[in-house]
Amino acid sequence: LHKEYRRQRQMCIRDRFALVSSITPGPNNVMLASSGLNFGFRRSLPHLLGVNLGFTLMIFLVGIGLGSVFQQVPELYTVLKYAGAAYLLYLAWKIANSGGMEDGDARGKPFTFLQAAAFQWVNPKAWVMAVGVVATYTPQNGFFANLVIATLVCGIVNLPSIGVWVTFGTALRRVLHKPWAVRAFNVAACACQTVSGT
Repeated sequence: LHKEYRRQRQMCIRDRFALVSSITPGPNNVMLASSGLNFGFRRSLPHLLGVNLGFTLMIFLVGIGLGSVFQQVPELYTVLKYAGAAYLLYLAWKIANSGGMEDGDARGKPFTFLQAAAFQWVNPKAWVMAVGVVATYTPQNGFFANLVIATLVCGIVNLPSIGVWVTFGTALRRVLHKPWAVRAFNVAACACQTVSGT
């Protein structure tokens, strides 16, 4: 009975971790809010789904052994860390310089599904979340089954959590009509992304 209570408690803590880490600001959520503002909800859907499925796959791959590669070759982690920081700065610059809503077609395109999925591999917050889920919230007894459950739970919790950010950005389209206001939001998003990701 005590063992079952501990298992249930660990599952609740894992679910809360998935929710809090998915819904709080980070590079993905800042970029999704900016995409919602600049391109609208429908055009941001591939970006949203790419983040969700890319992150979900990342948890699973970290769980089945990818994390141990970084323990054996720590230099790879260092390279990934600096490449990720450089890419985040580049994306922050692109967000800060994106045009107004009326420029959406002319000045840029939202992330594609594959771009968003691939971005997870250079996103520091995604790495922290994936390693945290596997190392802390996936019981070793029956590890593979627990990993599949943890991966599915995180994917299910993540989708509406990040969807809130696209919805928020899309809702801002009604408020931010002036090009200078959109530009100010994009610059603020750029600053948030830089601080949250590097």
